[in-house]
Amino acid sequence: VQLQASGGGLVQAGGSLRLSCAASGRTFSSYPMGWFRQAPGKEREFVAAIRWTGGSILYADSVKGRFTISREYAKNTVYLQMNSLKPEDTALYYCAASTSKLTHEAHLYDYWGQGTLVTVSS
Repeated sequence: VQLQASGGGLVQAGGSLRLSCAASGRTFSSYPMGWFRQAPGKEREFVAAIRWTGGSILYADSVKGRFTISREYAKNTVYLQMNSLKPEDTALYYCAASTSKLTHEAHLYDYWGQGTLVTVSS
């Protein structure tokens, strides 16, 4: 079971990045997938989550209207399109899969990727 996150980098404030999370090793078609982030010196926080079927989506208030989570069934991949980035979005971004339910609670996610670093300069 592997989750491979990619797409991080350095971008100026107001810019955009798209993160990808490729799932492999088992069928994730029924598992909600989420994105979390952790900034230096801060706790991990929820960003967004999506169900593979039905289209249900959750967003943290801090990213609503700027970030969009989506999924591509054929590639078993979840994306996080990040627009209008701010310096406070700087963090290590992790993707995760839950075997229970669509949720913002990190402890309910069972599988985690290695993280991809997003740095937003002012």
